[in-house]
Amino acid sequence: MADPGPQPDFSRQLGNPRLIEAALALADNRLHDAEPLLRQHLKEDPFDAAAIRMLAELAGRIGRFKDAENLLRRAVEIAPNFVAARSNLALVLYRQNRVAEALEELEHVSAIDPENLSSANLKAAAFGRIGEYEEALSLYRMVLDRFDGHPRIWLSYGHVLKTVGQAEESIAAYRRAIALAPHFGEAWWSLANMKTLRFTDEDLAQMDAGVAAADISDDDRLHLHFALGKATEDRREAERAFGHYAAGNAIRARQLGYEAQSTSQMVAAMRQTFTPEFYAARQGWGCAAADPVFILGLPRAGSTLIEQILSSHSQIEGTMELPDLPAIAGQLGPTQNWPELLATLTADDVRALGESYVERTRIVRKTDRPFFIDKLPNNWAYVGLIQLILPNARIIDARRHPMACCFSNFKQHFARGQSFTYGLRDIGLYYRDYVALMAHFDQVLPGRIARVFHEDMVDDSDGEIRRLLDALGLPFEDACLRFWENDRAVRTASSEQVRRPIFRDGMDQWTQFAPWLGELEAALDPVLADYPAVPEI
Repeated sequence: MADPGPQPDFSRQLGNPRLIEAALALADNRLHDAEPLLRQHLKEDPFDAAAIRMLAELAGRIGRFKDAENLLRRAVEIAPNFVAARSNLALVLYRQNRVAEALEELEHVSAIDPENLSSANLKAAAFGRIGEYEEALSLYRMVLDRFDGHPRIWLSYGHVLKTVGQAEESIAAYRRAIALAPHFGEAWWSLANMKTLRFTDEDLAQMDAGVAAADISDDDRLHLHFALGKATEDRREAERAFGHYAAGNAIRARQLGYEAQSTSQMVAAMRQTFTPEFYAARQGWGCAAADPVFILGLPRAGSTLIEQILSSHSQIEGTMELPDLPAIAGQLGPTQNWPELLATLTADDVRALGESYVERTRIVRKTDRPFFIDKLPNNWAYVGLIQLILPNARIIDARRHPMACCFSNFKQHFARGQSFTYGLRDIGLYYRDYVALMAHFDQVLPGRIARVFHEDMVDDSDGEIRRLLDALGLPFEDACLRFWENDRAVRTASSEQVRRPIFRDGMDQWTQFAPWLGELEAALDPVLADYPAVPEI
């Protein structure tokens, strides 16, 4: 191992009762106790890099990543070879989707401590985030060769294997994680999320035992419930499956505390701001780049299929669900206020935002194709922003039958970002808000959004693909009809399904659960009765 060089003087902490108490509070997640102790100490000793790192850890735990970053940069300025602080800084940058900067910090860590396995693990995750999957797999293999007893690393390794289409190897990695930690709920759910895998009786017995255990975490329990929901649904045990889905969703809903009213207020603010007059006054603004193709809507609406079809075209590169547009909106202000703040920007400000998006996404582009896809479903909430800062970008609204789409969301546990999916009423109201905003932009920006109904794509693939390419201004190519032959990496829950020809399996799966979906049906009214018609406002 290389000499890590000078490190902070931890002896100051060992003899300081206040810091010992702060460390214990952090360990117990008593952040309200730890923060005043750390701040008082740093008033007296502002150059204690180790204490600065502790305060940064506290900030990171509550999502104040910018504060954590600033503190960690101060720590490494004081102690440039402080491995723990540099590793934490890399993690904070990664969580802000500043992957290139995170990798730069991780290179510093590797230079100081080449044997640092946690750094190698984070570097592998960062490579996966930007689509450098071979580098990610190589690093995971290196880590597992040296330390193969960590179930979470096997889980992460399995995720990348799934992304690149190595299904059997992915399943083996997930099963290895389970062998190491039999009640590891996320690994069981990852197996269920393969969609094409069927659980054995032994699997079900092991998962049932896990759910019944008194000493597992809420996260393990909710993941096990979702996995058992999938396993029992596959066996046509609808009532039992719904019970598991409902139990898993209830745990996650308590954790997240989503409020449907906040989405409705956001949509109302956007409809008030983004009017024909708003865009007329800003004609010619924005970045002229025409290469982004946004596929948006709700998750589980067929967007991955559309992406796979379009990325089979010689002029379109598929990437992944990119977080950059929400990040740009977040820079403007809180969710409820950014549309209003957008209205105060100058033409130069608006152009700079569009250029920022193009620059931020450059890291995930691996080809010289003229167009690339951003398929983050949540971008439906940012159509007004897209139209202003990237007026030449293409926009595709992927839509699926409300009951089928919403129930598919209810039974899908998402790693992050879809907090509305854990209650039937919440999902229904969210779908209504989404439809209302899309209908608004159909009136404000006629013809700007190309809409694809999943059922039409399944029933008439040839015709729908030709229509969609025509709407994008691109010539038809036969490869788009043979999209399953495209061996590109796919990161979403539908990754295994889009590696097969279009099939009708699952189109009406929700109907077996109809006796328990009254709350969803009530929330969806009136958009349910009108589907697939686009409602008037």
